Amino acid sequence: MSKTHGFDTLQIHAGATPDPTTGARNTPIYQTTGYVFRDADHAAALFNLQEVGYIYSRLTNPTIAVLQERIATLEGGVGAVCCSSGHAAQIMALFPLMSPGMNVVASTRLYGGTVTQFGQTIKRFGWSVKFVDFDDTDAVKAAIDDNTRAVFCESIANPGGYITDLDAISAISNAAGVPLIVDNTSATPYLCRPFEHGAALVVHSTTKYLTGNGTVMGGCVVDSGNFDWSASDKFPSLSAPEPAYHGLTFHETFGPMAFTFHGIAIGLRDLGMTMNPQAAHYTLCGIETLSLRMQRHVENAVKVAKWLEADPRVEYVTYAGLESSPYFDRVEKICPRGAGGLFTFAVKGGYDACVKMIDSVEIFSHVANLGDTRSLIIHSASTTHRQLTEDQQRASGAAPEVVRVSIGIESAEDLIADLDQALTKATA
Repeated sequence: MSKTHGFDTLQIHAGATPDPTTGARNTPIYQTTGYVFRDADHAAALFNLQEVGYIYSRLTNPTIAVLQERIATLEGGVGAVCCSSGHAAQIMALFPLMSPGMNVVASTRLYGGTVTQFGQTIKRFGWSVKFVDFDDTDAVKAAIDDNTRAVFCESIANPGGYITDLDAISAISNAAGVPLIVDNTSATPYLCRPFEHGAALVVHSTTKYLTGNGTVMGGCVVDSGNFDWSASDKFPSLSAPEPAYHGLTFHETFGPMAFTFHGIAIGLRDLGMTMNPQAAHYTLCGIETLSLRMQRHVENAVKVAKWLEADPRVEYVTYAGLESSPYFDRVEKICPRGAGGLFTFAVKGGYDACVKMIDSVEIFSHVANLGDTRSLIIHSASTTHRQLTEDQQRASGAAPEVVRVSIGIESAEDLIADLDQALTKATA
């Protein structure tokens, strides 16, 4: 499948061919743990990374391989590694780059679980994080030091829907010789292609928009193939001999695919954050309608956001697709097909009014997820961002008076009517 085909074609066909044995048109679910080797030499070549193939489904699986190629193709990358969740993908992305004493510079506008993972959990690996407002490029530049090994942000930030100036941030990270990792979950490659804006790596929670139906967990790390891992001694996992493979050097041996091969041969081998082949199948099915769904998500989000902005019971709306948004000018440059379906709004009456509203919706589902065909709503300060201080909540866009919505593909008029009646009850 040529990468020159249009997005709508690639989302259906990339990585997949009819099954050579049965002719099955859909990618089969290869529900197997192991694979029979042709002979002893074949097995040895696979284990020595001298030949590409299937060994054990913790490492590689044919169903997952199709998904990896499809996501990599849609993102414009050279390879991808799928794993068990979006959180797993973040660790998988950092694992080849970090070592004790090293740090990552991250945006303050991140999903609350990511703030906790970076701010607390990775300390146990001896890693640290510096949270910075990525709208302040001077602060980003100042935060990078000799021990920085990655810069991390979201293309469309959860929960507020803020759009990151990826060109400005990548210019800073590339000048410092460290990769920019972009979480593209909220945008998907249909709305944003971070590699075209200088990113080195992309991560996804495939649980969200890529699958699109709230059925399975998954994550993915996509490699641009453009970062020079041997330009300095900062990334020995990729540029120095690997003892576990008899001194093989990943970057020297695999070139642009070095990060991808390391993710499989080391990351999945030792961390074991493996995706389930059935989950890969569901996600492949979901991706086939990605462009159609994203168009409707954006169309509905614009209608709902404009209605909310005009409602006197609402303090403000953060949707970047509104002309009043300070991020409106970035939409055309970073997300030319629209600002996504995720944003927040502040309810007059504060925390208590938000809780009453959540309890009053009928079509919206009170769910700790996003990117579903169904419209979802949550009060981030009391749920997904509950572990953060109020200052951290406000910095990430999840203030106590704020409600997050993930706009689905239902009738926009029905969604507005549901919010209207819920706001009436919440602010009575």
